[in-house]
Amino acid sequence: TLLASSAASDVYKRQISIWLGVVSAICSAMRIPAAAIVIQALLERNVTMATLWTSLGIIVISLIITIAINMKATMLQTRAGYRACANKRIEIAEHLRYLPMGWFNDNSLGEVTSVTTNTMENMANVATRVVMVTTRGFLTSGIIAAMMFLFDWRMGLITLTGLVLFFAVNAAMQRAEQTLSQRKFNADERLVSKVLEYVQGIAEVKNFDLTHDSATQVHGAVEEARRASFAMEIPSVLYMLAQFVVNKLTGVAVCAAAIVFYFSGTMELTNCLLMLICSFILFEQLDSAGSFSALFRSIDIGVDKANAILRVEPMDIDGEDLSPEREDITLSHVDFSYDSKPILHDVSLTIPEKTTVAIVGPSGSGKTTLCNLMARFWDVQGGSVRLGGRDVREYSYDSLIRNFSFVFQRVYLFSDTIANNIRFGKPDASMEEVQAAAKKARCYDFIMALPDGFDTVIGEGGATLSGGERQLALIARALVQNAEILIMDEPTANLDYGNQQRVLAQIRALAARGYTVLLSTHNPEHALRYAHRILALQGGHIAADGPTETALTPQLLQTLYGIQAILAEVPTDRGTVRSLIVTEDME
Repeated sequence: TLLASSAASDVYKRQISIWLGVVSAICSAMRIPAAAIVIQALLERNVTMATLWTSLGIIVISLIITIAINMKATMLQTRAGYRACANKRIEIAEHLRYLPMGWFNDNSLGEVTSVTTNTMENMANVATRVVMVTTRGFLTSGIIAAMMFLFDWRMGLITLTGLVLFFAVNAAMQRAEQTLSQRKFNADERLVSKVLEYVQGIAEVKNFDLTHDSATQVHGAVEEARRASFAMEIPSVLYMLAQFVVNKLTGVAVCAAAIVFYFSGTMELTNCLLMLICSFILFEQLDSAGSFSALFRSIDIGVDKANAILRVEPMDIDGEDLSPEREDITLSHVDFSYDSKPILHDVSLTIPEKTTVAIVGPSGSGKTTLCNLMARFWDVQGGSVRLGGRDVREYSYDSLIRNFSFVFQRVYLFSDTIANNIRFGKPDASMEEVQAAAKKARCYDFIMALPDGFDTVIGEGGATLSGGERQLALIARALVQNAEILIMDEPTANLDYGNQQRVLAQIRALAARGYTVLLSTHNPEHALRYAHRILALQGGHIAADGPTETALTPQLLQTLYGIQAILAEVPTDRGTVRSLIVTEDME
């Protein structure tokens, strides 16, 4: 509603600025009547102070009005332009929230980044200026041409012929720019994509000594962007030169015709002199308008790029604003594929509330996909997913997602204070809630040891924190949302032993506090020690489903991982603990 109201306000401002431009163009054209008064008085040898003051008054008043209107119109269009682009960014960001995750897999991050940064920035800076200059130039030239018709229809026809030729050249330039602008936008997107890829993968690039190869790809993208920009400029220059020649030749034609008509006795000297003056001022703003209009195609493509994202069909998110009476999750005969690759087939299961369920299986068995379907990151292609006895598609997306918190394998923290990173899922969370979540996640102590405590700004991606610290901060982020269902996808991946134990201890503590915890893990040992139930996936099917004590068997490990192992009771200071012992020689 806020965006719609703002958009309507921006449209109104642009309309007002266009009408102000019409008034400004009329005021600019008032130089002609002012000159006519003086010329007529000179020819009649009747120049008085009243004549001079009248002419000067018309010029001064029209100049003051023109300056005031141009300032107001410029501010209106600039504000409307910047706000429209800001709102478009927000609209795109909101739209992205409800797109299926598969869309992000199929589309380059560079494309989305380029549209929301480069394209929108160009729209804000260039589009507003282009509209202002071209509108003012076309209106001023049109009004002066209309005045020339009033003084002498023949001169008006000559001017109209020149304008028709000008717009014909301009239209040809627009057509040529359309293809070239598309090439430039594609080159810019590829450049952004390659730079992001290079920066995000710089560790791997250095590890495998591929710095030169990767840099070559970036340099290739830079070179292609340069060639595309240069290729777009050359035709523009040639067409703008053609527009300039047409304008000047039209001005010469107006001068020559006025002189011929005067000496042939068909035009008064007053009108002849006025036409000579008009020939000089007729195209002064049209030249700049023609040059700026070359950018219209780039603006059109930018708008099309933004609208292309907005036209992507989102998931059906217009369900009811529901709160489940319970947090059990049920899947009935679920089928799901990525494009033509089947991932899950005829999967049926029930996860009772307030239990910890470990989802185990080899890579590619569908563990992450199963978790994503529960939270409706994708829609199932067959069967149904139910939360609290109701199909997840009956919920509005926002009311559904409120029931879930997430800890993913790939941890991402933003370049902000660590407090704001923890409250990311609940922006209105108080500092007391943030600190309480940090204590539950066992990251309070290391946060307080930072230079500014919770106000310490961490680097993008949490670069200034260790892997374990980032993971614990992410758990605190999940806890501050106070959702009843916590989905943890490989939360201990890439962590050292100590941090693994801290994260796993949190899983046990969360289970003790009554959370429903879904733990997706490659490590059956974690499932054995920390889960009430085991859900084993193999090739998109359920290989085992039941209590940990009975479902996790040596036969299952052989099926899932192709290893031979036994379950043993290992004595510890806190009693005996069940553990897996691999009995097969793995060499």
